[in-house]
Amino acid sequence: MKENLNDLMNWADIEGLQYADIDCPRCTLGPSERKGKKTLIQVFVPDATSVSVRFDKEKKLLPMEKMDENFFALLVSGTNKGLYHVIAEFEDGSTSTYYDPYQFDNVLPIEELKKFNAGVNYEIYKYLGAHPAEIQGVKGITFGVWAPFAERVSVVGDFNQWDGRRHMMNKIDDTGVFELFIPEISTGELYKYEIRQYGEKVVLKADPYAFLAQKRPENASITTDISGFQWTDEKWIKEREKKKLESTPMSIYEVHLGSWKKPEIEGVEEKESFYTYREIAPLLAEYVLDMHYTHIELMPVMEHPFDGSWGYQVTGYYAPTSRYGNPEDFAYFMDYMHSKGIGVILDWVPAHFPKDEFGLARFDGTCLYEHQDPRQGEHPHWGTLIYNYARPEVKSFLTANALFWAEQYHADAIRMDAVASMLYLDYGKNDGEWVANMYGGHENLDAIAFLQQLNTQFKKRTRGALIIAEESTAWPKVTGSPEEDGLGFDLKWNMGWMNDFTNYMKCDPYYRRDNYNLLTFSMVYAYSENFILVLSHDEVVHGKGSMIGKMPGADEDIRFSNLRAAYTFMFTHPGKKLLFMGQDFSGYREWSEERELDWRSLLDEKHKFVQNYVRELNRLYTEEPALYELDQSPEGFEWINCSTHEKSICAFMRKGKKPEDTLYVFCNFDTVPHARYKFGVPEAGQYREILNSDDDSFGGFGMVNSKTVLSKPEECDGREHTISIKMGPVSVSVFKYEGPVK
Repeated sequence: MKENLNDLMNWADIEGLQYADIDCPRCTLGPSERKGKKTLIQVFVPDATSVSVRFDKEKKLLPMEKMDENFFALLVSGTNKGLYHVIAEFEDGSTSTYYDPYQFDNVLPIEELKKFNAGVNYEIYKYLGAHPAEIQGVKGITFGVWAPFAERVSVVGDFNQWDGRRHMMNKIDDTGVFELFIPEISTGELYKYEIRQYGEKVVLKADPYAFLAQKRPENASITTDISGFQWTDEKWIKEREKKKLESTPMSIYEVHLGSWKKPEIEGVEEKESFYTYREIAPLLAEYVLDMHYTHIELMPVMEHPFDGSWGYQVTGYYAPTSRYGNPEDFAYFMDYMHSKGIGVILDWVPAHFPKDEFGLARFDGTCLYEHQDPRQGEHPHWGTLIYNYARPEVKSFLTANALFWAEQYHADAIRMDAVASMLYLDYGKNDGEWVANMYGGHENLDAIAFLQQLNTQFKKRTRGALIIAEESTAWPKVTGSPEEDGLGFDLKWNMGWMNDFTNYMKCDPYYRRDNYNLLTFSMVYAYSENFILVLSHDEVVHGKGSMIGKMPGADEDIRFSNLRAAYTFMFTHPGKKLLFMGQDFSGYREWSEERELDWRSLLDEKHKFVQNYVRELNRLYTEEPALYELDQSPEGFEWINCSTHEKSICAFMRKGKKPEDTLYVFCNFDTVPHARYKFGVPEAGQYREILNSDDDSFGGFGMVNSKTVLSKPEECDGREHTISIKMGPVSVSVFKYEGPVK
């Protein structure tokens, strides 16, 4: 019998198994039909002393022949004999009984992998990664990973003693994908891919498509099932589909979940103390609703190894970070926010990824996700790697990922970080550190094509979800349609306004007259894109201080007046709104991810006044149609006065679809108050002040216009009618027309 088996052995493949450098173990292992209606079964069991086989249908124990170290074979009569268990005995007397994984055929559909190779598989996460499955009545986990240049890939974990010889994966044709179904393991298992790279280097890599990973500093992937959560937000999604972006208010509260609030846990340092997704959901929702925000924006919740990156250096693109719980906990958070009428925007980072060895860098021994040339593949000032947007499989990975968060976790918008770094080949680089495109220019043509493809698919598939660009240059048509050479985003952060306006507000009021253009210039380009005005986390980190810390003034009263005026100008200026957490009560300390916000600041009435005032601004913004109905149309804005630079005064109208909704905004950015200041208005009649940042109920000096102001038939600002109003030091007031004098 042994001679017959020897004749059937492929000794070259057996040697490959012994050295664990084979990319198709199923070509040798498992059952195969032989002449004479016989079945040859071959198994590779490291460290086994004896091995037997038992067919489920027969229940008889069939001893196998040991053909080589760790390698056993059995030739039996008959074909199509069904599933079998392997029973292995070891020197220490222990035994192991398991279904042979190599008796199962390929588990990944080849047509889906071909779409992946073509860059058009927008649901590739349903196939690659780890997925609970039942095959031929046997439950287990399917694994799939793209590693085209690897000599061998194995799944390793606690279930096989992290031994890469036990579960070597099978390469599927020329797709570059390795797969394996491991029977009888379940969710909650730690695992990685052990990859033998050319040159015989063996590395352990986390699964790029894992839905769950260990909490840092550990970094193994974890098998899990994300299909079981029962969503209750269908009504929210349907209503979202009907909304028109251009005429809908958006006031966004930007949040870092780990430092918004922290629980006090005995014996745990503050920086290590986190609320779970389930715990923080009601606390955050209550605050957001009380403050009249419409949306929250979460700084990246995708898994990342370093807290100090704030989530912007991602290693687990498909995994909500374990710092705050598991995928079901995160789904609960999203569903809860929707149940309270709060939209959720997720920050997303397709521009770069970190060099951590367990991550995507040189994944299979080659620059698989990144470029090989460091002039194309590295961000020198971030110390990260740049995706190769020309590679179809990378496009599938990233496009599917953006859609994943919208389709699987019901995100209402994706905010794409660092788009400028994707668009320009020379971004952050000196001469000689970058490679020009085929036309000799610095535009990244592959990134442009990727963004257009992604945004087109996102609009088709996500039932009204939005995609937002953080793009810091004057790149044209960021929110233009791809059909007209635009990038296809719905909204763009107005970084130019953020920089100009904060620089203006930081000026001593005496010098603002010389920087007046920083205040007014934004209206020159306000309708070139669909903008969000942002005072984001970028403005309160890296030594920039808090918003109140930027405000000039010899005393606190003037500094807080500056801040209230700044926020009022922001909320009445065209564009959606975004404030970073904590700036709505403006503690003095710069934000740090290691501690919670300075909530104790609210014990000081000056900070409480700011919070109350921002709440009122949000209410005004969401209730007054003039502040959002024509937000993306020039018809929604008109200057009254934009030339009084010597007094740092300006005034403008905001208009809705109905003339009676028009608002009049009067701004004094100097410390000089005015008991009677004249402005031209278009209609004769009475005007009522509906908000004044100098109101003493918000901590101001009290120079408000408490009575209805009547116009006079006197020319001013090129108009035939005039009103005279009080203007406090560094203040902004908002008026509404109430009709003719009766």
